[in-house]
Amino acid sequence: MEQKISLRTNLQLGIYRVIDPVVKILIKVGLTPNAVTSIGFVLNVGVAAIFILGAEEGNRGDLRYVGWAGGLILFAGLFDMLDGQVARLGNMKSTFGALYDSVLDRYSELIMFLGICYYLVGHHYFISSIAAFIALIGSMMVSYVRARAEGLGVEVKGGLMQRPERVVTIGVCALASGIVAQYIGGNYKLFVPGIKFHIFEPISIFTFPLVLLAVLTNITAFNRLREAKKALIKQEEEGL
Repeated sequence: MEQKISLRTNLQLGIYRVIDPVVKILIKVGLTPNAVTSIGFVLNVGVAAIFILGAEEGNRGDLRYVGWAGGLILFAGLFDMLDGQVARLGNMKSTFGALYDSVLDRYSELIMFLGICYYLVGHHYFISSIAAFIALIGSMMVSYVRARAEGLGVEVKGGLMQRPERVVTIGVCALASGIVAQYIGGNYKLFVPGIKFHIFEPISIFTFPLVLLAVLTNITAFNRLREAKKALIKQEEEGL
């Protein structure tokens, strides 16, 4: 477990070293952490708009919208890291800023999933849309359990699918789905002899990870709840 945390922390520090020059430019321009957070939120509204446009204007085999939305998800996710670094390097940390960041992160994720579900329902991927909705529930519960536990004086941060992992997984897979569709065709279907239905199509690159997210986010939420329970019991026993 310690090895995983160390690896994640080292990766995060490496990313910070890459984006710090950009952070310094943003500080010189005069952008505040809250402004950077707001930009990230607006970009996620754009993500939802692309998915909705894809449902309304595109056809089932046209995955360009999914690809463009995936690219924008990754770009918007960059602002999740930039706002914290702007606050740290610009010496602009504030309690309200932390709250504002957390609230807009939740709104951003909800709006992103709204767009995803709208797209999937619009093109009749009903099972995948259910998986996306369950992934949304898990994502919100991962954050809620942590926030509620912290309110009770317990810190629980672990888990496989924290927000950065969720953003990268959805963004990369959506982008890859759009790119693959451009090369092999969005309507391509892979059949295996003996099986009546196809086992793969380009949208699968996007929808399979949503199923994985649906499972792992909820496992993460329950694991955090279990960790919080242990910590609270210990806290109560020590208080006796």
